[in-house]
Amino acid sequence: MMLRALGIALLVCSGLAQAQTSPEAMALLRRIYQATEKLSYTGTFVYQQGERTETSRITRVTGRGGDVERVETLDGMPREIVRTRDSVRCYLPESQTVKVERRTEQRAFPAMLPERITDLARHYSISRGEPMRIAGYDCEAVVLTPKDELRYGYKLWADANTGMLLKARTFNSKGETVEQFSFAQLTIGNVPRDRVKTRHATQSWRIEDAAVTPADLAQAGWTVNGALPGFRKIIEVTRRLGEARPVGQMVYSDGLAAVSVFIEPMAGRAEAVRPGLSSLGAFHIYTREVANHIVTVVGEAPAASVQRIANTVEFRRPQ
Repeated sequence: MMLRALGIALLVCSGLAQAQTSPEAMALLRRIYQATEKLSYTGTFVYQQGERTETSRITRVTGRGGDVERVETLDGMPREIVRTRDSVRCYLPESQTVKVERRTEQRAFPAMLPERITDLARHYSISRGEPMRIAGYDCEAVVLTPKDELRYGYKLWADANTGMLLKARTFNSKGETVEQFSFAQLTIGNVPRDRVKTRHATQSWRIEDAAVTPADLAQAGWTVNGALPGFRKIIEVTRRLGEARPVGQMVYSDGLAAVSVFIEPMAGRAEAVRPGLSSLGAFHIYTREVANHIVTVVGEAPAASVQRIANTVEFRRPQ
């Protein structure tokens, strides 16, 4: 699930931008990414979004047999997610349902694209932050402050020894926290592989397969004519959402934030469309009608960015 190379021109531009940022901060970003690729770990973290908090246990095993990650919510509605190289399975014990998605891309925890780390300096001022002790680990910090109003800022704290990310804070243009996660307990290394297996017996459970397949939505007449500066299209697929018809999806990312464009036929839809803007913590959602389709843009980005992308989605009937 990752692109692997940058063009020479892009590298040159990134190098010019990097002169205005801290080399030590860039080095820490690279260590954080490398740690997410190489380390096995298990721990408990707290995710906060507005007034809502959620506690989860995460276990990740790397090495022979492939990388596997298991996340289990510890409060609220029970839910378990198991990610492998090829699939994501979400186990919902209350409804005895397994939601399956075949992966067309690979995103580690945290979701940072490796080839974009250098390019981030074009759109973020990157500096070191104050150290902090988190879950018993001495941590170093890096701050990514956006150079425009099209994206949020981020502050990341990582273990000084391994680079393991222990806390991440997302903030808006006023410096206010819109979401964050922080480990309360963490053990790095020596994780048995059986710890990432689901604990549910699912032989009689209902299986819902999202049936994700690569797509070329431009060939079908759909275009996004004004992607945000620094955002590149990284995924283009069709997927099945519940019992609905296949829905087109394009995902754009600047290396930290991601914005998804969903295109769904209106034919056969039972519920009325509610156009306009809504939000959930750091996520904004903008919906509009285009050519008898519902276009929904969802992103961890400011409202203006999500609406800007939505308003550039166009349909032209193929000749």
